[in-house]
Amino acid sequence: MIRYLVCALIGGIIGYFVFYKLIGCSNGSCPITANPYISTAYGMVLGVLLAVVIAPLAGTVNLGDSTQPPAVEYKKITSEEAKARIDSGDEVIILDVRTKDEFNSSHIPNAILLPNETISDKMLDLLPDLDAEILIYCRSGNRSAQAAKKLIAIGYTNVYDFAGIIDWPYDTVTES
Repeated sequence: MIRYLVCALIGGIIGYFVFYKLIGCSNGSCPITANPYISTAYGMVLGVLLAVVIAPLAGTVNLGDSTQPPAVEYKKITSEEAKARIDSGDEVIILDVRTKDEFNSSHIPNAILLPNETISDKMLDLLPDLDAEILIYCRSGNRSAQAAKKLIAIGYTNVYDFAGIIDWPYDTVTES
């Protein structure tokens, strides 16, 4: 709203000087803008119209500001997709965010235990690479979603939640 008022003010000033003074309508040669008030009003209308046209265009202009990285979004995948990523041979981190007792009772082979409650707003020593591919699970999918969103907020960029171990049809191991 302020943008339109400023443009109207500037347009009014320009209208007065351009239409009334510069073009010569002050001598009565232009019947439409011979009055300084009408010239000012025309300028205000033109200023507002320019604000309406230019303002949306200014929001779409990309000035090449690459200081802000693109926002990372929460991504949920299926157990099958997670298994395919694990079996792909690429380096992935399998992160179990349940409690130690739950982890010891049954977990996915090569999973790392990092209870959801221990994840704060700081980068984790256990996960030093912010760009590492991290596959997260818990028991049913609630804590894994929370943990994934926390990691994304910290700055991790390649985080995938594949819900709960109760939906994991593949091998698991037990700690003694």
